[in-house]
Amino acid sequence: MRTIDDLGDLRGRTVLVRSDLNVPLDGSRITDDGRLRASVPTIQRLRDTGAKVVVAAHLGRPKGAPDERFSLAPVGRRLGELLGTDVTVAADVAGPSARSTVDALADGGVALLENVRFEPGETSKDDAERGELADRLAGLADVYVSDGFGVVHRKQASVFDVAVRLPHAAGELVRAEVEVLSRLVDGPKRPFVVALGGSKVSDKLGVIDSLIGRADVLLIGGGMVFTFLAAQGHPVGRSLLEDDQLETVRGYLERARSAGVKIVLPTDIVIADELSADARASVVPADQIPATALGLDIGPDSAAVFAAELRAAATVFWNGPMGVFEIDQFAHGTRAVAQAMTECDGLTVVGGGDSAAAVRKLGFADDAFGHISTGGGASLELLEGKTLPGLTVLED
Repeated sequence: MRTIDDLGDLRGRTVLVRSDLNVPLDGSRITDDGRLRASVPTIQRLRDTGAKVVVAAHLGRPKGAPDERFSLAPVGRRLGELLGTDVTVAADVAGPSARSTVDALADGGVALLENVRFEPGETSKDDAERGELADRLAGLADVYVSDGFGVVHRKQASVFDVAVRLPHAAGELVRAEVEVLSRLVDGPKRPFVVALGGSKVSDKLGVIDSLIGRADVLLIGGGMVFTFLAAQGHPVGRSLLEDDQLETVRGYLERARSAGVKIVLPTDIVIADELSADARASVVPADQIPATALGLDIGPDSAAVFAAELRAAATVFWNGPMGVFEIDQFAHGTRAVAQAMTECDGLTVVGGGDSAAAVRKLGFADDAFGHISTGGGASLELLEGKTLPGLTVLED
């Protein structure tokens, strides 16, 4: 992949940077600015070269049309605070406002285009429709820098098609993500322990399939664990269950046994009759979940076992919370995993998405871990060995 150094002297040139600024909002208040802070080093480095920096990004899932709920205006304000400079937010993506905003930039200045997903061409499956938007975006700049790791697994106009049209390079964040995650794929130090949680097995099928035979230990928690328990014939009450994945999970368990991969399932579960902060929680054996109960976290014994495996690892990858961490009484398993990772002497990687949100909500500092990825889906696909369009386009 080309780097920013390969782009030559950028003073006075306009650089279009695709960042991932898809942060959670409560109204107009940003509740976790981790992705913004991760995007700052590349933007600041370009400013320091004297480039005019134009940032493209998305927020949420608007349906290809302007929607005030998904405006990047609050993001622009916070980005300006982090950079210590004014960031002008254009009123459109690649129209008249974007053109005039970019034309007004001084060397070292920063502008933010409006949410690229306000344009239907951004996510279109039609090459020509994406290309039309990419042409307009490319017309705003001299060169392109890809720094939104959270979207590099998407073949989208601002991620893929613009890079075809302009001299391009990987930003600091994308380079760091690829470097660290590649260490998990290419000869990780052992024991290699992977903790997987989150709600659905179906979201993790590819990575589980890929890891059997590569990881030494798989720790399974979160809502997905109930499909594993059901596959073993245990009752799971009203817990989240994917019936259509039972045979697949049984196959994974058998393959793991044959490959000598240790799959660790919880032996106890925190249950309640409803998903509520006021619900009365209790702990039961994992094979004795009552018919009326919801499983909402791994239990304390399981958390201790998971933590011991993680502390002893030489390499750790974690993706997906162990329970409903947003509610304190169901956050203990997730907290135990995070705490154990901070006590591990090996390489510890938090795989983005809800895992990254969880460690911050639970009060852990980013630098307590070896790496916190900004891309949940992208990190999983890279770990699976998939081809990521937003990375391959940077290689030519």
